[in-house]
Amino acid sequence: MRWEALFDDLERQFLQAARLAEDEEVADLAEAEQAQVSLADRLRARQGREVTVRLRDGSDVRGTVLDAAVQWLLLGDAGRRVLVPTSAVAAARSLGVAAPEAPVVERRLRLTHVLRAVAREQSEVVVRTTAGDYRGRITRVAADHVDVEAGPGTAVAVALAHVLAVQTA
Repeated sequence: MRWEALFDDLERQFLQAARLAEDEEVADLAEAEQAQVSLADRLRARQGREVTVRLRDGSDVRGTVLDAAVQWLLLGDAGRRVLVPTSAVAAARSLGVAAPEAPVVERRLRLTHVLRAVAREQSEVVVRTTAGDYRGRITRVAADHVDVEAGPGTAVAVALAHVLAVQTA
């Protein structure tokens, strides 16, 4: 009888240790998975919902997430559209969990691709930068800058690294 009690006690200890090890492994895996989530992933998950993003200059942009990719976020608010490079986002409110990994096409869709589409539309925009705002039409999209032309012969080259948002005028 004493042997059976001893074996039962050893089995309980073993099962408890195995449960603890499994719980630790699950926690480690969850932490490792969370460590892979980017802010862009969480912003993409909000498609169709409202968010508020604080830009590097301290200003806020609020709107419904109309579209999002790894490098950019398109917000809409009362007919206005605002294209925000994810690199310009300092903080965000109203986020949930992350979206699933972006499809290959979406991961390859760069900010410059979207800006070229805006340039083709020849819409008047306001390009907000860390150095001020530029109103006009985007006439050229290069590797690291865009040309914004307010009128004939008045183009200014704007470094993409300093773009905070591009909104419809």
